[in-house]
Amino acid sequence: MIEARGLVKRYGPMTAVDHLSFDVRPGTVTGFLGPNGAGKSTTMRMMLGLDRPDAGTVRINGRDYRDLRSPLREVGALLEAKAFHPGRTARSHLTALAASNQIPKVRVSEVLEITGLEQAADRRAGKFSLGMSQRLGIAAALLGDPGVLVLDEPVNGLDPEGIRWIRNLLKSLAADGRTVLISSHLISEVAQTADELIVIGQGRLLAQTTVAELARGDDPPGSPREGMSAGSRSLEEAFFALTEGSIEYSASNLAYQGNMS
Repeated sequence: MIEARGLVKRYGPMTAVDHLSFDVRPGTVTGFLGPNGAGKSTTMRMMLGLDRPDAGTVRINGRDYRDLRSPLREVGALLEAKAFHPGRTARSHLTALAASNQIPKVRVSEVLEITGLEQAADRRAGKFSLGMSQRLGIAAALLGDPGVLVLDEPVNGLDPEGIRWIRNLLKSLAADGRTVLISSHLISEVAQTADELIVIGQGRLLAQTTVAELARGDDPPGSPREGMSAGSRSLEEAFFALTEGSIEYSASNLAYQGNMS
C-alpha cells in the first residue's frame, strides 16, 4: 500500500505539491491523473526517495522508501524509459540490477520473456526503439517480483499490440493482490486499465474516486457541462470538467503569450 499524508514540495517560490494526501490500495490499478504541471512526477519522485518532501510523508507498506533493504523486491518503478547505459545489453542491464538487490539470475530470463525481449536481450539497449526501451524499463520494474508498482506513462512508445499487452499485464498484477499506480496523459487508456483514480491539480488533490464514479458524477458549478445527465459523458469530459480550474498551461494561455511576444 502507498500512503501519502500532507505532502509538500517547493522549488523556490513555486509550490509543486501542496498538502497532498491519498491512498493507493493493493489489488487494484490506480490511475494518477492531472494536467501538465500538476505535480504528478514530483509526487512519484518523492515516493521513490528521489526528492525529499518539505513537509508530510509518503510510505510504502508503512515505511519510507529509503528504509527498504532490498527496494527492487518491494517496489518496481518506471519513471524514465531510457534509464540505462546505452552501451549495455538488455540482459547485462537487468543482471546488474538483479545483483544489486540479491535477485536470482534466473529472474532476468523470466522478465525478458514476460516483456517479449528474449530475441533482443543481447543487443545494446542504446539501439532500442522507444517501445523496446519502455519494455526494458518495465522488465526492470518487474525484476524483483515486487508487491508495489509505480509506473509513469507505461504505454508511451508502445504499438497497439504492446498497449494491449501492458493493459492485460497491469490488470493481472492487480488481480494477484499487488498495488499498481500508473500515471498517464492518455485518459482513454486509463479508462480501460484503471479501477480507481487519483486526480490532482496545482499540487492539490481534486478527487480520489473510481473511473465509473468520476464519469457519472456531477460537474462543478459553472462548468460548461453542468447539468449533463448521469452516464452521458466520457471519462475525458469528466476529467476536463474537474480540472478546468487547475490548468497551468492551456492552449489559450500559450496563444496569448505568443501574441504578446
